[in-house]
Amino acid sequence: MNTQTTHPAPHTPPSGAPPAARQFVNFAFYKLDPQWHRLPEPERTAAKKEVMDELAPFASSVITRTYSTYGFRAETDFFLWRISYRLEDFEEMSAALHRTKLGSYLTVPQSFLSQSKRSTYVDKLNPEHEGQRSKIQPGKYKYLFIYPFVKTREWYLLPMSERQKMMDEHILVGNKFPSVKLNTTYSFGLDDQDFVVAFESDYPSDFLDLVMALRETQGSRFTVRDTPIYTGVHRTLEETLNLIA
Repeated sequence: MNTQTTHPAPHTPPSGAPPAARQFVNFAFYKLDPQWHRLPEPERTAAKKEVMDELAPFASSVITRTYSTYGFRAETDFFLWRISYRLEDFEEMSAALHRTKLGSYLTVPQSFLSQSKRSTYVDKLNPEHEGQRSKIQPGKYKYLFIYPFVKTREWYLLPMSERQKMMDEHILVGNKFPSVKLNTTYSFGLDDQDFVVAFESDYPSDFLDLVMALRETQGSRFTVRDTPIYTGVHRTLEETLNLIA
């Protein structure tokens, strides 16, 4: 069983101001080696229980939601959406998983790292959303659509007023799809992309229509990359392991 280390207190800036309560966010994707299915069933059953036991201690410090991509994404079988105030939690949790028998059959073809942060743009339609950006709270939606997002350097050189105007249009389009919840996190300096965006919804068709509508906005002209896109079906960790393993 994994023994977690004591969490250090948050760093306080030299000015004495309280630290910003930002969360680290990680989307870790896993692929199961086909050789796993050739193991005797009793071994596989015991190995799945081992994973559950090893990851259980992290429930108190890491918000974790599991999503299956099994059968509709070639390079991954499932992914974990993990949220914590401590970056090392992801490191320790990953190590615990890979120490298990099942973990030795897993590869990680993709992983995104980001952090929560208040938006630099004003949501004039829903001002209360600004305060929600610094804390990611996954909802109880069945599907999650996630991808890395990179803007052009020209976008950041535009006057703030011009960018705000295009973001107003972007926000207006988004509000036409209330069944889709957007979670935007920031990756500048932490990972290869600018942002990681995760859309939650119970209706995949609504998300499809939203993306098509956003393609027609002025801001889309400043997009460098918004792939790969992953669609996940929310399941518990136990349900996911039973499905794929």
